[in-house]
Amino acid sequence: MKSLFDDLSASCSKKTTQLYSTSFSLGIYFLKPSLHRAIYGIYGFVRLADEIVDSFHGYDQGVMMARIRRETQEAIRERISINPILNSFQHVVHAYAIEWELIDTFLKSMEMDLSQKEHTQDSYDEYILGSAEVVGLMCLRVFTENDHAMYESLKPYAMKLGAAFQKVNFLRDLKADYQTLGRTYFPGVNFNHFSYAEKAVIQQEIEEDFEAALIGIRRLPASSRRGVYLAYYYYKKLFMRIKETPPEKVMNARIRIPDIDKFGLMFRSLLRHQFDLL
Repeated sequence: MKSLFDDLSASCSKKTTQLYSTSFSLGIYFLKPSLHRAIYGIYGFVRLADEIVDSFHGYDQGVMMARIRRETQEAIRERISINPILNSFQHVVHAYAIEWELIDTFLKSMEMDLSQKEHTQDSYDEYILGSAEVVGLMCLRVFTENDHAMYESLKPYAMKLGAAFQKVNFLRDLKADYQTLGRTYFPGVNFNHFSYAEKAVIQQEIEEDFEAALIGIRRLPASSRRGVYLAYYYYKKLFMRIKETPPEKVMNARIRIPDIDKFGLMFRSLLRHQFDLL
């Protein structure tokens, strides 16, 4: 039965999320249950593309990215794919009217990772748009549950939240990106001599993104606000930890929050949400 394969596909996306991201899995858990499947579907899709460019070394990553682009288009057009992750994603696309423009912009940023190792301000902005901001918009399509007016009013805030998450990831993963993958995302920064001043400029940009994002989180429907705030709260705490870390240590160690501490953050974020302290 097709429904059985669809259930399997959704389970693959859920398992992908749980294996790759404890923090997002916790955030999704606290969304309205009817939204879980769709957000898992989005995360599974973006993780699949991200893994190709970040992890599949020794294989023809360009060919694989071209295949994912083609098979994603086919899955959406035909409303089915034998790739469970893509089959799960196409259901989300149709259920929540996610436009191809968002998906195409995301894939273009992933393709940039195959050849572009340094960024100008323009290419950095383009990369952030595709790798993070449009992913925020895909999720917002789900959170607003086809309420077009609400979606349009919350778009800029969802984009800021996606940007904040991505920039924190860049700081957290400086060592792997720079030393292993040879990438430098932040334009005009000398990572051979990463200074406090350069780090402060990046941090100010992230602070502004977080501040704008919180305005939108407060306006989200109750069905999604709690889960999104949990993810925001976790990333803000991770950012504060990075902010307190000297630049030379950020360059040479992956700053993280241990899983046991994540559960403490979860309870604190839920309390703040419960008592309207966002």
